[in-house]
Amino acid sequence: MNFFLYYILPFVFVLGILIFFHELGHFLVAKYFGVKVLKFALGFGPKLVGKTFGETEYSIRYFPLGGFVKMLGEDIEDEKSQALTQEDAERAFSNKHVLKRIAIVAAGPVFNLLLAFGLFCGLYVISGVHVMTPEIGQVTPGSPAEKAELKKGDVIISIEGKAIGTWTDMKDIIQPNAGKPLEVTIRRGETFSTLTIIPEESTGKNIFGQEIKSGLIGIVSSGKIKKIEFGPWEATKKAAGETWRWMKLTCLVIVKMFQGVVPLKSVGGPILIGQMTGQIAQESIANLFPFMAIISVNLGILNLLPIPILDGGLIIFLLFELFLGKPLSIKKREMAMKIGLSILVLLMAIVTINDLNRIKVFEKILGIF
Repeated sequence: MNFFLYYILPFVFVLGILIFFHELGHFLVAKYFGVKVLKFALGFGPKLVGKTFGETEYSIRYFPLGGFVKMLGEDIEDEKSQALTQEDAERAFSNKHVLKRIAIVAAGPVFNLLLAFGLFCGLYVISGVHVMTPEIGQVTPGSPAEKAELKKGDVIISIEGKAIGTWTDMKDIIQPNAGKPLEVTIRRGETFSTLTIIPEESTGKNIFGQEIKSGLIGIVSSGKIKKIEFGPWEATKKAAGETWRWMKLTCLVIVKMFQGVVPLKSVGGPILIGQMTGQIAQESIANLFPFMAIISVNLGILNLLPIPILDGGLIIFLLFELFLGKPLSIKKREMAMKIGLSILVLLMAIVTINDLNRIKVFEKILGIF
């Protein structure tokens, strides 16, 4: 029972919302451009429940790992048959202007990014953010900070005239300025003073395990936390910045994977997401929402990859049609779709094996034989 409450239910909840918003994007933009939508489904496989309203059948299906919006004239098979009435032909996806079709296809990933933005915005308005204050808890002997006579309890107010509100603000300025004199304004008790500190160069590793050089001054945070509250406008700007930050990080991870910096064995899939969802749900249900925002950004970006069968691959086909003045031949698109499906199946196999290795399922299976 606990497994269902803490793992299955939160996983289905998070995944259901992400898929719903993705398909809702396709659906709403298709409707806006007058395309006839035949089906709106959450999940794959046989129908669990379904109901037809107007011209569209809405359904929830047994396998929750995905969803789809079925539009008239969307499939290659529809193009082959061409058995459409004049009214239906005008509302077929394939007969709409190519730019409208690009907008319909791109709407799914875009709605995932908008969902992330909305979740971040709501969180900042309701909860604000908790940040580490720029108060020094310890000074390393012999460090640039000690030489500049910084002491425990000092609070960093500004560096090179830039106001410092959090410990992260301070790190962002110091790390790229190794060897450069920096004017640092501190508060010690009720007294303010300005000191000059020269960060020393240090070698460390970034989040991808690559060696990087950065500036350090030899201080440790006091660990004090403060809450920053935001009004609607400030929350909107903060949410936009956070969404953009995760978009850039997701793209960077993909690039690093192709470069071989991020190994494929580190990539996870639905099982890993389910594990993380369960762990987060046990800690705090509220923490599911920022996690959902991050996964939504990932889903949006990954769906824009130029792999046939994904939204990004379909957009590439449509861009070819836009510049060539005619669509690629059905034969070429069918071949590309088969290649894209093979790539997708291979990637799913890799991430599933990775996920199973993480939870040591293979060890249990091997122990049976």
